[in-house]
Amino acid sequence: MRLEGKTALVTGGASGFGAGIVRKFLAEGARVAIADVNGAAAGEFASTLGDKAFAVTVDVARNDSVAAMAEMVLGRFGHLDILVNNAGVTHLPAALEEVSEEDFDRVLAVNAKSVYLTARHFVPGMKQRGAGAILNVASTAGVSPRPRLNWYNCSKGWMITATRTMAVELAPSGIRVNAINPVAGETPLLKSFMGEDTPEIRAKFLSTIPIGRFSTPEDMGNAACFLCSDEASMITGVAMEVDGGRCI
Repeated sequence: MRLEGKTALVTGGASGFGAGIVRKFLAEGARVAIADVNGAAAGEFASTLGDKAFAVTVDVARNDSVAAMAEMVLGRFGHLDILVNNAGVTHLPAALEEVSEEDFDRVLAVNAKSVYLTARHFVPGMKQRGAGAILNVASTAGVSPRPRLNWYNCSKGWMITATRTMAVELAPSGIRVNAINPVAGETPLLKSFMGEDTPEIRAKFLSTIPIGRFSTPEDMGNAACFLCSDEASMITGVAMEVDGGRCI
């Protein structure tokens, strides 16, 4: 029970890696707010997890929505110990100059601006308490980018740099900030990353991962739990690759 008594918020928590993190945090004793743009899915998921989980609908790219989420979460918990910025989107594979402005704006708003917005609404409380852990779910795309996902790659590189600079600034306030870099996994984004889901494309993708499989929600939950627990009290500013050797 490494997170016994802790309160946590996971954005994009209704599916994929976020759902894996939610399950692990609950198993380790935390109370968890499941925030997702799909409020119905978040509510349905929360209803299967017991009284330590609850759902909140949020658009992490909009300040008014993040502010409403913060009010609800802090009203329910009193304070927040762990913030997981997991919500993310991508654009479909395309030449960098052919990605639409609308898709570019959406990727940067959800993947990058959201980290700024949640920081605005939760960091002051963490500073006041002199404690907190923030985890940003970045990607191997920010370290070893693939062609035709250019602006998604850039957004995850931004997230890794944000993690490091947040860590340096917030350390004196007792707040740790880390990231995890998964390789693609069986999540709603997988088909978007690959362009189309065929056995041939999957085999080609898997051939770049030495361990030979995709990341799983359980992999992300285990890594997230460690980095957000007191066991990692000396770790901050790290972007941990949970990628089966993809970035070697």
